[in-house]
Amino acid sequence: MPLPPFRRSFTQQEPIPEEAIAAALAVMRSGRLHRYNTAPGEEAEAAALEREFAAWQGARHCLAVASGGQAMQIALRAAGVAPGDPVLTNAFTLAPVPGAIAALGARPVLVEITEDLVLDLDDLAAKAAASGARVLLLSHMRGHLCDMERLAALAARLGLVVIEDCAHTMGAAWNGRKSGSFGLAGCFSTQTYKHLNAGEGGLLTSDDPAFMARATMLSGSYMFYDRHGAGPDEAAYAGIRLETPNLSARMDNLRAAILRPQLRTLDAAIARWNARHDRLAAQLSGHPAIRLPRRPPAESYVGSSIQFLVPGIAADTARAFLAETARRGVELKWFGAEEPAGFTSAHRSWRFVAPQALPRTDRVLAGLFDMRLPLTFTLEDCDLIGAHILEAAAAVLEAA
Repeated sequence: MPLPPFRRSFTQQEPIPEEAIAAALAVMRSGRLHRYNTAPGEEAEAAALEREFAAWQGARHCLAVASGGQAMQIALRAAGVAPGDPVLTNAFTLAPVPGAIAALGARPVLVEITEDLVLDLDDLAAKAAASGARVLLLSHMRGHLCDMERLAALAARLGLVVIEDCAHTMGAAWNGRKSGSFGLAGCFSTQTYKHLNAGEGGLLTSDDPAFMARATMLSGSYMFYDRHGAGPDEAAYAGIRLETPNLSARMDNLRAAILRPQLRTLDAAIARWNARHDRLAAQLSGHPAIRLPRRPPAESYVGSSIQFLVPGIAADTARAFLAETARRGVELKWFGAEEPAGFTSAHRSWRFVAPQALPRTDRVLAGLFDMRLPLTFTLEDCDLIGAHILEAAAAVLEAA
C-alpha cells in the first residue's frame, strides 16, 4: 500500500502559551513596553527575563537584546574586536554569524568542519596561527557541539577569546556543562524557529562583569544600567559609561513577557524535541547510503532539527532526491546547492566574506541534508516522514 503524503507544515510552531498571552496583554494594557519605562517598585519584564535566564543558564550575568545577531555583534564589540581584525568562525553556519563579524568591519576567517558537522580543531589551530586572530565566534550550527573540553584547552593555549553562538543549542551541554558557558560569552536567539519563540529577540550571557558592563552600554541602556535583572555592579560601569556608543538594540517588555513562561517549560520541550529527533534518526540510520552525524556520549543535544549526509552524492542526484521528497510533502534543505534558498546558504554565497578555500567543508556540504522538527509534529508524523525519506532514497539514491 502506498504511503499517504505528508501534509503538515515544517514551519508551524506551537501556539504561544496562554500564560504568555496573558502576560503580553498585561504589558500592552500598561502601555509600558519599553524596558526602562517602569512604575515605582516595578521590575520590568525584560529585567525579570534576564534574572530568570541567568539562573537557568547558570551564568552570573544576562542581557536581553533585540536579536541573536545583535547579541553576537554586541559580544564581539564588547570583547574588543575592531575594524580589520581577523575573527575565526565555522565555515558551516548561517549567514548572520559571519555577518556579525562583517558588520563590525572585521574579517571572517572560516574554519573547516568535520563530517560530524563540528569545527575541525586542527584546522582551527592552523588558521589561528596563520591569521593572528585572537577571537573565535564558535557556531554550534544545527545543534552540534564539538569536543568542548578540548576546544577550551586549545583556546587557552592559543590565547583565543571564545564567544559561543548558541542559537541552536539553548539547553545543550557537554559533560553536563551547558553550551554558552565555555568561553567569555554565550549568544542565544529567541527568533520563531529557535527554542524560545518571541518572533525575534536575543540573550547574551557571561560571568565577566567588565565585559557585560560594556555590552549593556552598547545595547542602549543610557544611564539605566542599574535596571537589569542580572547585570554587574555599578562599579563595573565607572570607566566606560560615557565612552561606549549606544546601539539601541534592547529587548522590549512585550517580547520578554512572551518568553518568561516558555522558559519555565523549556526543559520539557527539549525532551519532546529529542524524542522526535531520535525516533527519526533510528529510522534513517538503517539505510546504507545515509550517514547521521556522530553524537558523542558527552553531548546532550536539543534535537529541534535533524541532519543527515549522503556522502559522494552527485548534484543532479541530490536535486532529484529533493524533488522526490518534496513531492511526498517532506521539506528537506540541501547545503550543496549553488544558490542560497530561504534561510539556507553556504560560504560561497556570502559575498561580504572574502572567498576562502575550504575543500573539506565543501565535500561535507555537497551531501548534507537538513530538516526542521517542530513540536507540532507527533511521533507518528516522524515515522511517516522517515518512511517517505527511505522510499525516496530507494527510488533515487539506489537508482543513481
